[in-house]
Amino acid sequence: MFKQLLKATVIKILTWQAKLVLKKYNPKIVAVTGSVGKTSTKDAIFTMLSKFYFVRRSEKSFNSELGVPLTILGVPNGWNNPFVWIKNIIEGLTLIVLPNLYPQWLVLEIGADRPGDIASLTSWIKPDIGVVTRLSKMPVHVEYFLSVAEIVREKSFLIQNTKREGIVVLNGDDEDVRAFQGLVENKIIFYGLKGADITFSDYVIEYLPAKNSLGISAGEPEEISSKISSGLNNEIQGISFTVSNGKSSEQVKILRSIGLQHVYPVLASIAVSHALNLPFKKSAKAFKNYETPAGRMKIIKGIKDTIIIDDTYNSSPVALEEALKTLGEIMTKARKVAVLADMLELGVYSVDEHRKLGVYVAKNADILIAAGLRTRALAEAAQDNGMSEKNIFQYNDSQDAGRELQNIIKEGDIILVKGSQGMRMERVVEEIMAEPDKKEELLVRQDKEWQNR
Repeated sequence: MFKQLLKATVIKILTWQAKLVLKKYNPKIVAVTGSVGKTSTKDAIFTMLSKFYFVRRSEKSFNSELGVPLTILGVPNGWNNPFVWIKNIIEGLTLIVLPNLYPQWLVLEIGADRPGDIASLTSWIKPDIGVVTRLSKMPVHVEYFLSVAEIVREKSFLIQNTKREGIVVLNGDDEDVRAFQGLVENKIIFYGLKGADITFSDYVIEYLPAKNSLGISAGEPEEISSKISSGLNNEIQGISFTVSNGKSSEQVKILRSIGLQHVYPVLASIAVSHALNLPFKKSAKAFKNYETPAGRMKIIKGIKDTIIIDDTYNSSPVALEEALKTLGEIMTKARKVAVLADMLELGVYSVDEHRKLGVYVAKNADILIAAGLRTRALAEAAQDNGMSEKNIFQYNDSQDAGRELQNIIKEGDIILVKGSQGMRMERVVEEIMAEPDKKEELLVRQDKEWQNR
């Protein structure tokens, strides 16, 4: 009870300070919400805007009633350390009282764990540009809402509270997001595959050139991508695609990451650029050396000359579906291993959603490693849809799965690892990554507070 009261008091103080800071420095604000892709989109917008302005973004996924004020004040999460919180409050007061160099733009991620979260935050933030990514028919955190429609309504508060003279950026490929256009009179910019202001085409997975017995490259990635004979001699390089604003086009390459889900954050950032009349070519070129966030379909070298697709940041039905589809699209004769843990916070939908995803496992993977009680439904569905029982392995948690995985995988395997945040599937990646000494650089949740949990 005391801890809850203390947390509520700290949030009130930091929120009060954040409001005063916004009033004093008057930065422009881009606010991002959605059920899928918020953090990646926030990071992509930051990458683009940084080429033109002094910008600050939400750290990691600071998107709550506590995380947003921390971002505005530019101070860290104090976790359970009271001295850090006292220091944060003092720094907030200093920012208010003394002159400081403050960012011209803030890129804020806005999340909703419970009804009223977004409405409350955006009632005082008032974005200049409101961005909605993807909602899906089964959003994350649905456990705390009465219905899917209720969480869709909650997300809509972000654009309804965008400044009247501000601009709204919407994912035109999501019908629920597109429908938000009827809620506001703001100028709207759509991004998506087609029928949008900012579109993309020519999406491909790129591979490093195969080498013959003499170690000589067989050709360029585009020439060999359709000729891969095994997963042993060819590494996934990343993805490439072409982005267009209707007048100009630019190719974008993202290295060491894979999946169509990395395209949409870039499109959203170009849409923000379009809204601000920034040069299209320079905006697209901002992604020349772009690194996507850790734990989001990142390519990591594994033991036994394997390839790990690290998607351990979090999981939800729509995100897992996309990850499995991407696994299926990889051109290789090597085995495809899906290491999957529970999707949490789905409430009464949990069993049905896990069963639905089991169908995608059977279509796109050769081996299933299931961690957690909820994945039993997923494993049953995978077997019902054609996956051999001998290729399905079930464990109670990520620790057990990680320990046994080393004995199951074979040379050249491509291994997708994914699960909800609470399942801590980054521990599985740590068990099988070729360079565990680089875990702090490559994996999610490596700070001391998470390690002590």
